[in-house]
Amino acid sequence: MDIKDLKIPDCKKYSGYKPCIPYRNCLTEGCENISENKIGTKILIISLDALGNVLDNTPILPAIKRKYPVSTIYWITLPNAEKILFNNKYIDKLFLWTDEHRMILRQTEFDILMNADKSVYACAFANEINAKTKLGFLLNSSGKIIPASQSAMYSYLMGVDDNLKFRENTKTGVEIIHDVFELEYKRDNYVFELTEQEKIFLNEYKKKINYDSNKLYAGFNTGCSLLFPNKKMTIEQHIYIIKELLKNPDIKIVILGGREDTERNEEIYNAFSTEEKKNIINTPTTEGLRKGACYMDIADLVVTGDSFGMHLAIALKKYVIAWFGLSCHQEIELYDRGIKLYPENLDCSPCWKRECPYNLECIKMIDLDKIMQIVNSKK
Repeated sequence: MDIKDLKIPDCKKYSGYKPCIPYRNCLTEGCENISENKIGTKILIISLDALGNVLDNTPILPAIKRKYPVSTIYWITLPNAEKILFNNKYIDKLFLWTDEHRMILRQTEFDILMNADKSVYACAFANEINAKTKLGFLLNSSGKIIPASQSAMYSYLMGVDDNLKFRENTKTGVEIIHDVFELEYKRDNYVFELTEQEKIFLNEYKKKINYDSNKLYAGFNTGCSLLFPNKKMTIEQHIYIIKELLKNPDIKIVILGGREDTERNEEIYNAFSTEEKKNIINTPTTEGLRKGACYMDIADLVVTGDSFGMHLAIALKKYVIAWFGLSCHQEIELYDRGIKLYPENLDCSPCWKRECPYNLECIKMIDLDKIMQIVNSKK
């Protein structure tokens, strides 16, 4: 074949390296699945920072497909967020924040770039991408973060105006990111699906713990990221609530958390008697994000602070009892499956401070009785 006769198939699966079907030459025989695999509109999503934010951005995917039904969606994220986007039916090509993957994306022409992150490095990378339309956030010539279009102005102003973010805003983060990317907001759920093997693992684990479908399994996501340690209740508060709930014979407790919560969860679990522990499942914390999702899926409802665990519970469509202190409860979408608890008469909340100058009043004000009342009402 002469190079001038080379016609690259407009197909998502064609790589130029090897055939997607053994012994089929798409260059000479044509592509048998071209209609369902047509590249169409090429869209790159940049969403790197914070696991919860990456998961919180997944509702844009169904909206993108409604607006651009024939399209190829590329998504770049940090390596630790890869498992969040694994098994996602909307994402055609998942890239990680590595030199090799960034090099590939710089050499690809896109129709639309959607940068969700207001971070200097994400915006700098967005500047480098070859795209006809850029939405979200970029850097100006002085290295300052700026909105890429008018549709990002509201989100941009929320970052620089505390009064707007803390007092005036009533939109959820999911709604705001739809506005930023000029997408129709229809309250689509988070996109997160367990694989068939994970479902098998979950069923086997349920057998191991003698799962009883007649009981209510109340999950307690006890921790949060080390970046904002004051997003969690105290160990003593958890022990108090769990001890009171165990008085209800129809309730079982599921202790949940990540690797950083291992010692904390052990301390909570070991505060109970041997008899009480019969109704407490202290799930493993060191087996990774996907296994953690399987363990959380045992729970019927999840009590949590504003953390990745909260977003995961939302993604798994659990009833969520979420409490807020330093962060903004308005920005969280529970999809009518839960309740938010927050201090209504505390001037310093929200604040988004990593260290509290006021003796953690927002944590002390968490309505523990309200949490117990809601949990008990579910059974």
